[in-house]
Amino acid sequence: MPPYEKSMEITPFKQRKYIFLNMKCLKKNETTVIVERYLREKKLPLLDKTKFLVPHELTLGQFLSLLRSKIVLEASQALHLLISGKNMSCLSASMGEVYSQFRDPDGFLYITYASQDMFG
Repeated sequence: MPPYEKSMEITPFKQRKYIFLNMKCLKKNETTVIVERYLREKKLPLLDKTKFLVPHELTLGQFLSLLRSKIVLEASQALHLLISGKNMSCLSASMGEVYSQFRDPDGFLYITYASQDMFG
């Protein structure tokens, strides 16, 4: 098992697809994203919500800034994002581009976040 627990591993595919379709009906021009904490992450808290609808034009860097505002980090910590559990993407890529390249068959884009101590 990978070192993170994805929603996709605990929720059946049909249920995830149904949730995706309901979210997509709300805002058709937005990307559906699920953000989860890396399983072995010890320092960062869990997010209050894990499902996000974000504009296609928003860059991954802007989305990272949004997540940083929701998570309290120490000055020596960096926040890293893994796309689909294993890929790092260019922060200047739009969420629409990242979504089209890495989305899951259930319709969601899965992003895992983790910290890294940078200076000690």
